[in-house]
Amino acid sequence: MARSKSSKKWLTEHFSDPYVKQSHVAGYRSRAAYKLLELQERDKLFRPGLKIVDLGAAPGGWSQVARQFIGKNDKIIALDILPMDNLAQVDFIQGDFQTEETYNQLLMKLGNERVDLVMSDIAPNITGVKSVDQPKSIYLVDLAIDLAQQVLKSEGTLLVKIFQGEGFDAVLATLRKNFKKVLTRKPKASRARSPEVYLLAQGYRALH
Repeated sequence: MARSKSSKKWLTEHFSDPYVKQSHVAGYRSRAAYKLLELQERDKLFRPGLKIVDLGAAPGGWSQVARQFIGKNDKIIALDILPMDNLAQVDFIQGDFQTEETYNQLLMKLGNERVDLVMSDIAPNITGVKSVDQPKSIYLVDLAIDLAQQVLKSEGTLLVKIFQGEGFDAVLATLRKNFKKVLTRKPKASRARSPEVYLLAQGYRALH
């Protein structure tokens, strides 16, 4: 089937992208690894002794990066609705984290433990129509926040991707209410034309 002009443009941009090329050379599973590496350099997200939940993990680039910085016996639980190839010392759950079944699988893997960091690089399937894409983005962020509030320990951290636009300020207000510090980050590896930014919420005010 013939490709559309937009898909051809995307493929050209993708394969000429320096971060795509770097990820292939370095062995990272996605260019998104470089977003997280930049955030790690700036904000020191990872250290030995952490327990981490990685939402929307496939193909595994963020879990790869986290694994570099935490201890060999520390825990990463990755979730995605899509399959993900095995990654050493990462527990993977394939399923929709919105569902009770997947959530219960996560709780089983955690046992009685709570986590230090929830990170989410989830984005909706983009249609190019802002009035459609923006609400979907905010909805996924709200779900990630809700899950984080269930599994984070006191003083824990949430890192979540969000599209700037309608609903952004409401999410920011929610995070500021529940965390001591909230920062907005736009890594260099995020494409300039993309509305995506990352919200880094630190110091969870746990009620449990």
